[in-house]
Amino acid sequence: MSNNSTLQVMQERDMHKVVVGQKIMKVVSQFFLYLFLFAVAFVILFPFYWMLISSVKTLDEYMLAIPTLFPKNFDFVNYVEAFNTANLGRLFGNTVFVGVVSTILSLVITVLSAFAFARLEFKGKNAMFAALLATMMIPGELFTITNYKTVNDFGWLNLEQYGFTVLIVPFLVSVFYIYLLKQNFMQIPNELYLAAKVDGTSDLKYLWKVMIPLALPTLISITILKMMGSWNTYMWPNLVADSEKYWLVTNGLRKFSAVDEGGQVDIPVQMAAVAIVSAPLFMVFLFLRKYIMKGVSRSGIKG
Repeated sequence: MSNNSTLQVMQERDMHKVVVGQKIMKVVSQFFLYLFLFAVAFVILFPFYWMLISSVKTLDEYMLAIPTLFPKNFDFVNYVEAFNTANLGRLFGNTVFVGVVSTILSLVITVLSAFAFARLEFKGKNAMFAALLATMMIPGELFTITNYKTVNDFGWLNLEQYGFTVLIVPFLVSVFYIYLLKQNFMQIPNELYLAAKVDGTSDLKYLWKVMIPLALPTLISITILKMMGSWNTYMWPNLVADSEKYWLVTNGLRKFSAVDEGGQVDIPVQMAAVAIVSAPLFMVFLFLRKYIMKGVSRSGIKG
């Protein structure tokens, strides 16, 4: 009995050592994991922090040999000067107009296309959809030359005659959005569609009354992503919008240069302009991120 008791005690001690070792390893691994995440977060967030503190510094403080990590005096006049000097009112108006119009038209095209590929039967449907998906393998920058040649042949580069057409039409169709919504439509039971057809419901009425309400989270995600894409676009507006009247926030801000009375570039004012332009995107992501994730996750359940 004594031998068995001694063996049992030794086993309990060994087990205790194993448990303690596992706890120590877990604590150490958690420490290094959070240390890594903190380092990554610091690398990502520090440029935004530097932008914000620089936007409220005076030019003299910004030009110090040893940078200050916190402003000595807050100079919010930089924001007023940036808004007026960069003409951000017009830039915001142009961008919102292009974003809203292109989003609405893109949603119409996306919904109709996704419905056709998800529910309608026509010859060559699968081959056509596969061809569309194949275009997603091509970087969008490669279409710039062909798009520019096309709009030039149509005469849309004449902004005084066609206005914002050249900024809206070329990017109305998104294969990714069509694929995203089609996958969501495919999750809706086909029996609902067949029952609606038996009752004499038209395809458009079924789409409006049944499929769109059920796919609303994905449509909200597409709307948000499209608006953010229109807000962030830079290369195409910079290429085709050569008139200040039609500049968007991205290319307009790029061409904005704040200069003080001595002819020196006023970096704090430029930082303030960047902060103003970036604020809407931060707000959208902060308050609407759950809708983006919800819509994307719903569309990825069924292949």
